[in-house]
Amino acid sequence: MEKLSIFEVMGPIMIGPSSSHTAGAVRIGNMARKLLDEEPKVMKIYFHGSFAETYKGHGTDVAIVGGLLGFGPDDERICNSLDIAKEKGIQVEFYRFEMPNAHPNTIKLELTRFDGTTLEVVGSSIGGGEIRITRINRFSVNLTGKYPTVWILHIDKPGIIAKVTSTLALNGINIAFMEVFREDKGALSSMVIQTDQDVSEDVVREINSFIGVKLCRYIQPI
Repeated sequence: MEKLSIFEVMGPIMIGPSSSHTAGAVRIGNMARKLLDEEPKVMKIYFHGSFAETYKGHGTDVAIVGGLLGFGPDDERICNSLDIAKEKGIQVEFYRFEMPNAHPNTIKLELTRFDGTTLEVVGSSIGGGEIRITRINRFSVNLTGKYPTVWILHIDKPGIIAKVTSTLALNGINIAFMEVFREDKGALSSMVIQTDQDVSEDVVREINSFIGVKLCRYIQPI
């Protein structure tokens, strides 16, 4: 029988009114911010399902922007996140959209860094402040934010996966879950590894140095 987290039993300590509409949205924003690795210059935020109907009244708009600014679910600055983003010169746009077969509390984020590179993240708030990230750019993923996570973009070629997993093992890091998706044989691929231990900056730097690795980011549990 699957164990329930304290979030699922009691809900998180948070700025209200709803764990699904605020705490979950903040955590989706936190995860996207860490994947982007800096504060976005442009935030295009798309709400699906229940979120599309209630995002203003239930504070999901200020919650997701607060998460993207790096605020935690209990940070009182969330209430003023739209004003804070405006003061920082960050462009924030909200849209409603429909995503077939998606959870009713789903958000798609189109984010742009100050250097012009972009990131697309899709995530759902599944109750009690829990989240599930289902897509990063064009790649399907299954992330909850509960584990230390390494996200790697690399060329699909023999040996890269073995080098990454060997590096983690040599540094005493156990792999809890691992997903690899590729666009086509020999094309760009996405590797997502959730671990039982923290991953040091030295290990991330070493993986980034491998020939064929385009990007390696480490995300601590949120």
